[in-house]
Amino acid sequence: MAPLDGIRILDFSKVLAGPLCTQSLGDLGADVVKVEPVRLGDETRGWPPFRAEGLGAVFLSVNRNKRSIAIDLKSEEGRALVAELVATADVAVESFGTGVAERLGIDAASLQAINPRLIHCTISGYGRSGPLKDRPGYDVILQAFSGMMSLTGEPQGGHIRSPISPIDQVTGLNALSGILAALMERNHTGKGTTVEVSLFDTALGLLRYNLQSFWERGTQPEKCGSTHESLSPYRAFEAADGPVMIGVANDNLWRKFCAIAGMEDVVDDPRYRTNADRASRREEMDAIVQSAVEKKPVAWWDSALAEAGVPCAPINTLKEVLDHPHTVGTGMVLEYDHPAAGMTNAVAMPVQLGGSPHAAGSPPPTHGQHTDEVLAEMGLTAEKIAALRTAGAVS
Repeated sequence: MAPLDGIRILDFSKVLAGPLCTQSLGDLGADVVKVEPVRLGDETRGWPPFRAEGLGAVFLSVNRNKRSIAIDLKSEEGRALVAELVATADVAVESFGTGVAERLGIDAASLQAINPRLIHCTISGYGRSGPLKDRPGYDVILQAFSGMMSLTGEPQGGHIRSPISPIDQVTGLNALSGILAALMERNHTGKGTTVEVSLFDTALGLLRYNLQSFWERGTQPEKCGSTHESLSPYRAFEAADGPVMIGVANDNLWRKFCAIAGMEDVVDDPRYRTNADRASRREEMDAIVQSAVEKKPVAWWDSALAEAGVPCAPINTLKEVLDHPHTVGTGMVLEYDHPAAGMTNAVAMPVQLGGSPHAAGSPPPTHGQHTDEVLAEMGLTAEKIAALRTAGAVS
């Protein structure tokens, strides 16, 4: 039995944060019903590159283990169907702009009036209160607004977007942890509750140690590229045949690194003896280390430093990391057969319980793929479902 077996999720969310949250709930065994608009569905279905029509790469990455039902939430018939679904659901997740859920009748007050045990999770850009509550929010917008983008890139360089959408993804994980906590609370109280997360709150959470440093110094830190303002040497260096990332994060590692790098002449130099000393003379330190690193190839550094326990890594391409024996050995890359797209890869949920191997589960659904199936489970006849489709309430 999976941990969330018997738990039903109604997923009204779209794009990345909400779908990642609900895919994770599905990975843990929940029955996730993705409620999509009748026409286009989740907008990431149309984001290239495509494996098949309506199956954009972003959509594929966060919509496994779900069933798709297409309902017109603006129609009277559609709202009646949602009310029936809510009556037996455990969790509802939505990520509409502020005020939209209320207009559609899927806000916490409306849904919990139908089912008081329901846990309602709302995901937004800037939160549901405050001066900016009505603003739309995407990951890159919050990277800019939160100050995160002021820290990324090389000194004197342009503004750089982190390409992994960290704010969106961590917001989804924050929603996941909130929902799991709410399910535990319901075991004690017997009542549902609300979970609220936002991209803005997540961004500030991700900046916690950067903000702590800012409060201590009182000045805007410079962009630091691949390095860390508190550690040295800790950055990408150019070896004889390419870049290598070296992380000397404490003084014990410093002594090990110097022994391997042939830097015995500086290991006990009072200017560089402690990490604080080295960080205060970063440019000098980087130049000394660079002169040593450039003498040997990446593979040599990777092997020698790893053997000594000094953190290091080649700067791999995506293909290189996918081909690496460690990636293969972890089982994090899944393969499944999609009825519309053929054999497809996916990244597993990065959590293992009880040593169970990662599993792909069901493939991401096509738009409205399970409409008839879910409605039939609700007791609707084929004739009634056909009438709803003719009326445009479902598709």
